[in-house]
Amino acid sequence: MPPSTHIVINQPPPLVDYDVFAADAALTAAVERYVAPERAAEAHEELTALGRVAGSAEAQKWGVQANENPPVLHTHDRYGHRIDEVEFHPAWHQLLDRAVSAGLTDAWSRPDGQLRRTASFYVWTQVEAGHGCPLSMTHAAVPALRAQPELAAEWEPRLTSRVYEPGLRPAADKAGALAGMGMTEKQGGSDVRANTTRAEPLAEDGAYALTGHKWFCSAPMSDVFLVLAQAVPGTGGGGLTCFLVPRVMPDGTHNSFRIQRLKDKLGNRSNASSEVEFDGSTWAQRVGEEGRGVATIIEMVAATRLDCVTGSAALMRQAVAQATHHAAYRSAFGGPLIDKPLMRNVLADLALESEAATTLALRLAAAYDSTAEQDRYFLRLAVPAAKYWVTKRATPVTAEALECLGGNGYVEESGMPRLLRESPLNSIWEGSGNVQALDVLRALQREPAALDAFLSEIGQARGADHRLDGAIKDLLTDLADLDGIEARARRLVERMALVLQGSLLVRHAPPGVADAFCASRLGGDWGTAFGTLPHTLDLAGIVDRARPVLG
Repeated sequence: MPPSTHIVINQPPPLVDYDVFAADAALTAAVERYVAPERAAEAHEELTALGRVAGSAEAQKWGVQANENPPVLHTHDRYGHRIDEVEFHPAWHQLLDRAVSAGLTDAWSRPDGQLRRTASFYVWTQVEAGHGCPLSMTHAAVPALRAQPELAAEWEPRLTSRVYEPGLRPAADKAGALAGMGMTEKQGGSDVRANTTRAEPLAEDGAYALTGHKWFCSAPMSDVFLVLAQAVPGTGGGGLTCFLVPRVMPDGTHNSFRIQRLKDKLGNRSNASSEVEFDGSTWAQRVGEEGRGVATIIEMVAATRLDCVTGSAALMRQAVAQATHHAAYRSAFGGPLIDKPLMRNVLADLALESEAATTLALRLAAAYDSTAEQDRYFLRLAVPAAKYWVTKRATPVTAEALECLGGNGYVEESGMPRLLRESPLNSIWEGSGNVQALDVLRALQREPAALDAFLSEIGQARGADHRLDGAIKDLLTDLADLDGIEARARRLVERMALVLQGSLLVRHAPPGVADAFCASRLGGDWGTAFGTLPHTLDLAGIVDRARPVLG
């Protein structure tokens, strides 16, 4: 018999064996709203199947194992031959296998593809976020490759395949392939026009030899990479150009792809982020025209930025799910935590942030599926604004949710520290906050149709809530004032994102959720920390909507 002091009471059951999709009211409502009726049943079945796996104890164990056993770089084999291989724990491969088979690398081959893939990415990211990097890059490489039709014809079937086949072999011999990218260099960072990697044309049409260094190259065991390099003027005009770099050549020899080291990162521990060298014999193929590298790769950047929004929304959702679940089962001071007015206020505030992020991510995905020109212009402003705001909210949300578990949340076994370490990543990847804010300014200055589309979107909710109307009016005032606009860019972009979220919630969320969001985020009745919502709001209803239910 165990000692009586070791009897475990007043601890919540693990949040396992539940349907991650069905337990998320905001997500299920968004999918139902945007998927065409004739495909709704199929989409629901597909997401339910993935949601059940995501909530299973087995999948959650994979996530833990992948993070506790980070990748290991092997530069040479036992005989001294250079091999440049990264070894991953089997859990990493299990996660990727399930993700690829669920279509997370393919949004291009079916109607509603972006929406369904975004919803799936959101569900599966809650298991483990690190392996989302190669999934995102593989998915996003497709539109960039279409700038070179013959390369797209060769590689798109491999990248959109639902077969995960790891290992360095010729891509033509594999049933599926993954893609990575290498844009950042140590001297330039986000300023890719400062890149110094050089590309010299070879005798073969469209082929080049690369010389240079990439400061960040994630998932270096991928089959192919899109990189930016300065083409040496020759038959073309030279300049910054996009190139395709395979890891293995068609004859089975390894391309020169020297992995210098793996980065020791704050989070994203399961994923291998590396520095790589191209030694002058690295073979590459041009994608798009010489000197048009940024224009070629911008479609890839846009798609990965949507994944940054989605990934942050998923982290927030999982943090809120864990916090509300804990509070429902944990008692203190005479009753369940979830019934305590102050804790209920904190949980409701976190739930609002999560629902607003989820609703926005799915609206962006639906716009990607749309063929309407107005949606294309809407995305030009909405994506960088959402990327700026949603990714920045992930860290305070996960930190506050961790605190809801008290000391238990600070312990690794709870999973909350892993969420917290992961939370800053998406704000940095694919352009930090300043880059996104400046991108919004660039779109406002160069593409007036983008602002018209954005205003048309938020205008659909005008007259429904006086606080939203007031926020729209204030935003228009800000947009009309160009004095010191760059220094004010962050504040402007924050307003744009909040107004867009408010507009979506007023139109689509339950009245209690929309009322609380507008009162706090737009009406000014909100403190600087979570848990300061007006007490007259329907806080219990907001928390109940956010809480996942077992069984």
